[in-house]
Amino acid sequence: MTKFLLSVHVIAAILAVGPVAVAGSVFPRYLRQATTDPGAITVLRALHRLCRAYALLGIAVPVFGLATALQLGALGDAWLITSIALTAAAAAVLAASILPAQRRALDLTSDPDQLGTSRLPAKLGMSTGIFNLLWATVTVLMIIRPGSTTGA
Repeated sequence: MTKFLLSVHVIAAILAVGPVAVAGSVFPRYLRQATTDPGAITVLRALHRLCRAYALLGIAVPVFGLATALQLGALGDAWLITSIALTAAAAAVLAASILPAQRRALDLTSDPDQLGTSRLPAKLGMSTGIFNLLWATVTVLMIIRPGSTTGA
């Protein structure tokens, strides 16, 4: 059962978090283009939809991660507690910063002048960078966890 839970956890992380990381990262670029290229607005809408949908699917990552940790008896391990805290921080950045800023940016696309003077592309770039850094740190902790029996 542990191998199954771990497999679902890793697959969910790859298939749910990966698209949010990529779509969130390219959103600011298309936001800058939207001031002069109306076609970029269609891309922005698709990227935002992708981020929202995969954020919901991403809930499976900590759910199966916690189930795996419970099976392994690792819930009290410092590396896991740190990973849980970093995962919660990444979720907070996504829910409180990235997704609302993307929504505001889409609202601004109706006014190219206001969009052109907005600091949203920079804010989104920074927020997405923090989100990606948090997830990269969690990934590293999962691979080189202290006390690992994998020999790493």
